[in-house]
This record gives sequence, structure tokens and C-alpha cells, in this order.
Amino acid sequence: MLRRRVIPCLDVADGRVVKGTRFVDLVDEGDPPELAERYAREGADELVFLDITAAPERRGTLLEIVERTDGRAFIPLTVGGGVRTVDEMRDVLRAGADKVSLNTAAVEDPELIVRCADRFGRQAVVVAIDALTTGPGMWEVVVRGGRERTGEDAVAWARRTVSLGAGELLVTSIDRDGTGTGFDTDLLRAISSSVEAAC
Repeated sequence: MLRRRVIPCLDVADGRVVKGTRFVDLVDEGDPPELAERYAREGADELVFLDITAAPERRGTLLEIVERTDGRAFIPLTVGGGVRTVDEMRDVLRAGADKVSLNTAAVEDPELIVRCADRFGRQAVVVAIDALTTGPGMWEVVVRGGRERTGEDAVAWARRTVSLGAGELLVTSIDRDGTGTGFDTDLLRAISSSVEAAC
């Protein structure tokens, strides 16, 4: 049986942790390194930081926040947002991340997953999938911080990313995000069974 892990996922916008509902109505929740240190102290196994405005603003990840967090929270850290090249992934890893999450750039250029996995190992490559329900048992991949629909089936995309070299998937249900209604277990079950069948 797999051991349960607690992995807080912190959305970061303009250098601050934010909380919203379905990717909108963002409210400031505090300083990323300070919150990361608190979560680590309270027993989190890992942390995820997602710079949710990097892709829409077409800029890179805020490396200074990654560096400050690395100095305060001594647990594995995954960082995503604004990584579009192997060199940008290298910069995020050098700033202190253990893994890097790809989303919009991977959808636009799936071979980026291959290049990053070849350079840093698939264990360092996380593909984030933001999924929106389009019908019973159907989900669409949405990019640019939930702003742009792709027409890409989320389950098929998950299977493809693993075949390209993704070591982990970070799946978010836009329909459930911030609503307090729990996980979209149908989505998670569909993706996990599809990925297991592909392995």
C-alpha cells in the first residue's frame, strides 16, 4: 500500500500566495517562504509552488522566491509556472527546486517534456494538468492559468505526457478548485487507470 503524503500546493501571484475559487477571485494569503516554512514545520512531506501568473504574463518563474524558500523549508520542493525551455528548468533547479512542473509550455511543445527528462531525469519532471469538465466522464485541458481552453482531452494528454517522460502528474480539477467540495475522484480515477494501462 502506498504511504499517504501531505503535499500543500501554493498558488503564487505577484510574489504572494493566493487562494481563489475555480482560478478566479484571488485573495492574498501571505509570503511564500514564510508559509512554506510553516507547512514544513507542521509536517508536510513536500511542497508545490505554482507561479500562476507567469504563463499568462509570458515571463519566467520568480527565482528569488524559490531561493528564499529553499533557505527556509527543508523538504522537497516542486516549482512551476513560466518554464518554457531546458535552460529555464535548469535555472529553477539551481535556485533550489527539486522538481519542475510544466503546463502551458508542455501543451504548446510536448517535446519539451522529452528534452527536460533527457537532461534532468524524469523524476525531476512534473506535468501539471488543469482539467475542466466538458461532459460525463470527459475533461478538457486548460492552460494559461485557466484562461485558455485547448480542446485536448485531459486523460489522453496525461497518458501522452507519461510516455514522453513525465515522472509525476499534478492534476487540478478547475470545477472543484477552492470550492471545498473535495477531489474529483472520477477525473483522478480516469487518469490513473489510463496511465497505469500505458505503463
